[in-house]
Amino acid sequence: MASSPTSRRAFGAQLLHIAGIATLALSSSAAVHADDLQDSQGRHARINPVLHWNTVAAEAYKPTQGFVPLAQSRTFSIVHASIHDALNAIERRYAPYTPGLKSAPRASADAAVAAAARQVLVQLIPDQAALVEGAYVRALSTVREGPAKTAGIATGQAAALATLARRQADGADQATQPVYVPKPGAGEYQFTAPFDFANLPGWGRVQPFGIVLEEHKLDGPLPLSSREYARDFALVKDIGQLVSRTRTAEQSEIAAFWYEDSPLAWNRIANSVAHKRGLDAWEAARAFTLLNFAMADGFIAGFEAKYHFRTWRPITAIHAAATDGNTLTEADPSWQPFLLTPPVPDYPSTHTVLGWAAAEVLTDVFGNRVHYETTSLTLPGVTRSFRGFAQAAQENGLSRIYAGIHFQHAVRDGRRQGRSIGQAVAEMLAPVR
Repeated sequence: MASSPTSRRAFGAQLLHIAGIATLALSSSAAVHADDLQDSQGRHARINPVLHWNTVAAEAYKPTQGFVPLAQSRTFSIVHASIHDALNAIERRYAPYTPGLKSAPRASADAAVAAAARQVLVQLIPDQAALVEGAYVRALSTVREGPAKTAGIATGQAAALATLARRQADGADQATQPVYVPKPGAGEYQFTAPFDFANLPGWGRVQPFGIVLEEHKLDGPLPLSSREYARDFALVKDIGQLVSRTRTAEQSEIAAFWYEDSPLAWNRIANSVAHKRGLDAWEAARAFTLLNFAMADGFIAGFEAKYHFRTWRPITAIHAAATDGNTLTEADPSWQPFLLTPPVPDYPSTHTVLGWAAAEVLTDVFGNRVHYETTSLTLPGVTRSFRGFAQAAQENGLSRIYAGIHFQHAVRDGRRQGRSIGQAVAEMLAPVR
């Protein structure tokens, strides 16, 4: 069954409504790097152009929170790979993503970063062209006119066009096919109200940015007849229901806080930590490229598994427990989850995959003894603090159980897959020795 425009709009609208998004949340946080920063004496401080354009990309995707997280992961990856390659054409510090870019040792790094980001964002998010072009004009106005600026623009554009050409036939434009048709039977993924479709069933065939897909395969969901499945069933049925007697106020907060699209959430975390650590443009470019490669490949590997195993979501399982053949489970046709179930199969939790993939990369870059605070588009006004990326990734995964939208096994194996992907991606773009 093909998805209707109404049901797809409902997907985003329901996500935004239930999570209580304030549409100005990201724009206010973006202001940290969007304009000239000032030090404690009021003097202007130099902006890291990579962090700035990471924020511009997030701002461009702000209106689509809840709609296109997979597209976000791909776009962020292409943007930062282009920036990384442009900078390393100016000064070769790390291996490039797309080799062959002409060396430009006298080019302006600021102009190159701006041109690379602008070229990708205008092409991949055309409805945000006005925002991007405005940022581009302001960025170039700070670069002195002359040959270095001209060379920087040319280098950035060349890097972006090379990366875009490399990804042009990666399969993303075919990801809606084949249309998912549910099969009858216990355990089989069924559409969950209000949706009449399964989202992007072909995304698992998109070309990864850095991993070999076969090296990160999962074993599959638990047998429905097993005691382990019954324990997972009981846990999510209890703690994840709309009105739960066991879910604490903090667990409810965690569920809503981490309901935000993973690429936006983890890029915000990385941007904050990179700013505090004072990374230079080259260091930041590599860090953000690896971060977004890990998340993009996490979505690809996770969706390949989702549509291979086709596992029902908790809401379906709990409604239809009388059919699962397990005497330890009990049906409840009126059960509803705390938060809306996205229209994709249960196993694995890609939200968990992306969180752990991101945490592995960021730990490799910064170490895991990092104190930081972060906010969320889906729970405005709330700030949560962490002492390490693993702590945040763990909480991010648990949030899907608290929300009532994933079984614990999907979260547990999502952690395993995410860590594996993150560790593999962290080895890319090695320093030049």
